[in-house]
Amino acid sequence: MRILHIGKYYPPHRGGMELCLELMCQGLAAQGHQVTAVVADSGCGGAYGSDLPEQRDGVCVIRSPRIAQLAGTSVCPSMPSTIRNQTADVAHLHWPNPTAAVAFLTSGHTAPLVISYHSDVIRQKFLGAVFQPILSRLLERASAILVAAPQILRHSPVLGPYRGKCRVVPFGIRTVSQYGSYRDQCGQSDQRAQVQKIRERFGSSIVLAVGRHVYYKGFEYLIRAMQRVPGRAILIGDGPLRGSLEQLSKKLGVSDRVTFLGEVDNVAPYYRAADVFVLPSVARSEAFGMVQLEAMAAGTPVINTALDSGVPYVSVHGETGITVAPKDETQLADAIALVLQSKTIRTLYGQAAQRRVAQEFTAEVMTRRIQQVYEDVVHQAGTNSRTKSAQV
Repeated sequence: MRILHIGKYYPPHRGGMELCLELMCQGLAAQGHQVTAVVADSGCGGAYGSDLPEQRDGVCVIRSPRIAQLAGTSVCPSMPSTIRNQTADVAHLHWPNPTAAVAFLTSGHTAPLVISYHSDVIRQKFLGAVFQPILSRLLERASAILVAAPQILRHSPVLGPYRGKCRVVPFGIRTVSQYGSYRDQCGQSDQRAQVQKIRERFGSSIVLAVGRHVYYKGFEYLIRAMQRVPGRAILIGDGPLRGSLEQLSKKLGVSDRVTFLGEVDNVAPYYRAADVFVLPSVARSEAFGMVQLEAMAAGTPVINTALDSGVPYVSVHGETGITVAPKDETQLADAIALVLQSKTIRTLYGQAAQRRVAQEFTAEVMTRRIQQVYEDVVHQAGTNSRTKSAQV
């Protein structure tokens, strides 16, 4: 099958949507499909500025030159023609990405359309209203709409009229073995050495958080919670709020127990070294939380928040970790302390977390489910075409 993915960016650009796009494309290519990804030039390396195809792990990646940014998305004048020139049996677009949606709609591409609906537009209310006609047209055009968790469909104010098209296809990660549990001594020997170095550097009772330093991640509540937690917090990532978060840790007197590492090339050893992983997000902009899967695959318990999104669907309260109210630093601190103080709880939650990832959230399971969706929409398109021909 010839498959065309249309995304925002593609690795080496970092981001949750980019990781999902890469895993989908690589998984489909590994199954023998011809996969092309059309994305914007993000300036992170690769064949930029010319719409030239680039081969990455069996996937043809085409990065359209970017001339401007509009509301956080790239304006790429050549993208419509690039999309138009791709022969495909099915097209798969990742939303939110308004300018790419415009590019697809104006390209006139006739392949059946599948949309991965990653999240609603939450904070930018005005921009959401501006882009609503584009989204409505896109959803009308779609043959299938994929959401990563039932809660996303249940609570989205946008998807209601299109429920009949929606399918729940959770995201997945490559393998559990990539993140092998420190407590089980899994993984390669060099990785075990890295884990040991991390634990020697930061000591026991490691609290890990990973993500961009932006408003919806809620890292300020983790920092506040650390006033009552007998442990060491490690924050991996960067972003516009990093400076204010560092100032907050100093103001609260916890800067000696809160370490900002910035971007890290290989996060896996930190997941394995951590005693608990925390995702303290405060808004539905955190639609799924891929980092939870990575922590769970390492056998690390997760503390997340009760958002109206896929976050509490990924890590289940009382099974793979603890779910607390958003913006409640006291609940968060109590949950962290409980996990840190009980090896039994850490072991039970950690083992259950690994099992849940292996059963529901691997890249292989995700790829199989997506292939089924493609087969369904292509079959339906063929049936509709034959019906129209017969009517003529």
